[in-house]
This record gives sequence, C-alpha cells and structure tokens, in this order.
Amino acid sequence: MTINKREKIIVYIAVIVAVIFAATTIFPSVQKIYRDRQENIEEVLLETDREQRLIENTLNWRERRVEVEQRAVELEQEIFSGDTIPLVEADIQRALSQYARESGILINSTRLAERLQTESWLMISQEMSFRTPDASNTVGFLERLENSMPRLSVRDFSINRTRAQYTGSITVVGFARSEGLVTEVADGR
Repeated sequence: MTINKREKIIVYIAVIVAVIFAATTIFPSVQKIYRDRQENIEEVLLETDREQRLIENTLNWRERRVEVEQRAVELEQEIFSGDTIPLVEADIQRALSQYARESGILINSTRLAERLQTESWLMISQEMSFRTPDASNTVGFLERLENSMPRLSVRDFSINRTRAQYTGSITVVGFARSEGLVTEVADGR
C-alpha cells in the first residue's frame, strides 16, 4: 500500500496534533502526578522524622518521670509526719535532743516550738540553748543536723566561750505536710 502526498500530510498533521495534545494534556498531568508524589514522599519523611522525635522524647520524658518520682520519694523522707501538729513538734524536739546527746552537747533549755502553717505545708521552728566543754562537739552536732532524716535545717546558730565551756543557742526548722494533720482536739461529743 502506497501513501500519496496528501495522506502523508494528513498523517504528519495527525502526529503533530497528537504531540501537541500530549504536550498540553498528558505531560502536565504526568508532571502533576510526579509533584504530588514528591510532596507525599516529603510529607511521609517529615511525619517519620516527627514520629522518631516523639519516640525519643517519650524515652526522655519517661526517664525524667522516673527521676522526678525518685526525687519525690527522697523529699518525702526529708519531711516530718505525724497525726497531729503536737506530735510533729515533739518528733522535731526529740530528733534535735538526740543529735545533741550523740554529739556530747548538754541541753540547757528548749523553747516551745513555733509553727507557721500554709495551705499545704507546716514549718516548725524549734529553739534550744546548750553548753559543751569542747567546741568540736558543735561541729559534730551541725554535721548530724546536716545529714538528718527527716531534714532539720539550721535557721540560727550562735556560740560563745565562757571560762572552760562553750554556750550557745540554735534554732532549727523542720517541715511537714499540713494536709491531714489534726490541729484541734475534738470536743467529746
């Protein structure tokens, strides 16, 4: 079968129309599909990176949670506890007296404990006057207070030398949670 010149021109025009059609319709569609695919790949990569960061952050937050829980347990051991405020005060006075005896400190007198109460905390301040024949006993006493559990913090300390002994006074504070502490005695009804 032979193609004449007119048929050749029609075939060429058809090929040109097909190429123009492909260039104006199919090629942009292919480009759009390619761009959409690239955007999807980038989005998946970003989401994967975000998920990886979340996993890493989850591990960090779990570690921090464990640390905070451990610190909370440690802090709970540093505060005094009891059923009533007078029992907490007596516990602080007993601990202070015990550390003094263990250090070779002789107690002259103790004052009544003073308390400061907020919504959830109770700070009890205990003052004691003492004497000792050796100044190094006070160093041991202060070290015991520093390492005390529940924690007793020194708020005020003074020492004077008189003849063959040292006299002084110390004020320590201890903390307790005020929630659940009975502050008044029931009136018997």
